[in-house]
Amino acid sequence: MPRMTVNDRPVEFDLDPEMPLLYALREAANLTGTKSCGGGDCVGACMVLVDGTALRSCLITLAECEGRFITTIEGLSRDRSHPVQQAMVAEQAIQCGYCTPGIVIAAAGLLQRNASPSKVEIEEAITNLCRCGVYPRLVRVIQRASRVIQRGESIGAAPAPGISAADAAESVPALRRPPAETDGGS
Repeated sequence: MPRMTVNDRPVEFDLDPEMPLLYALREAANLTGTKSCGGGDCVGACMVLVDGTALRSCLITLAECEGRFITTIEGLSRDRSHPVQQAMVAEQAIQCGYCTPGIVIAAAGLLQRNASPSKVEIEEAITNLCRCGVYPRLVRVIQRASRVIQRGESIGAAPAPGISAADAAESVPALRRPPAETDGGS
């Protein structure tokens, strides 16, 4: 039974050691932020950090993860306070959201290795496919997150998870319910 540390918690999977890490995370550990892809033909949506390096979880087996430290999008920051998450929101670099966890993980891994990457280094490191085309914003996102990490800038926090729809509607007018209509005769 493969043993590893997932999001700072020791775990032991009673699963086939040749199973891709992706399926163990999603189906056994209920960590569904790591998106399912295509078993090697993926777009990077299944990225996790393995010992600090961004890897596609569909291409690494549980056996290969034995004794390693795995960080999923849920473990990166539960309250969305990681600088990459904050910069993604601030730079409006989230469209449909499917690729977002993988991009955030890849960017976090890059910034762990290199706190101040160049534009070329960013473009080489972020190989994720985004069908919505947020690429022009990704360099700005990572540069901004880099400045936050180096304490050269701060970003106002995104709303914490679990915000009620009513509370969200106060700051996002498009979410407000239309006023109740009166039928005049009743």
